[in-house]
Amino acid sequence: MTSISGACKIRLRVGLVFQIMSQAQLDPEAVLLQFNRLMRELLRGQISRNTFQPWEIELLLDIENCALKEATRESTLKRYQKAVQKQLLRGGTVPLKLSEFLRSKGKKKAALS
Repeated sequence: MTSISGACKIRLRVGLVFQIMSQAQLDPEAVLLQFNRLMRELLRGQISRNTFQPWEIELLLDIENCALKEATRESTLKRYQKAVQKQLLRGGTVPLKLSEFLRSKGKKKAALS
């Protein structure tokens, strides 16, 4: 078993079924639905499926690498979800990574200081 610790300690079995889909084929509406599902599962603390889009795996790994503090994890993920929803509704095809979201928030905070 491969363990992804961090946001909510998800366990993924080796040999997951990955649905391969090129970015050109991604429908922004479908991506938004899938992203919201992923965020619901993360906020709930349990992922109950074994099939992920490649971009979902990238997001899960990125979220793990961000090492969110438990005290602010839920609020950070909710703010991130709202930002990605806006991005996808404006025509984006692949969700912004959490690390990119946090970097942009850090730059805005530094500019206001």
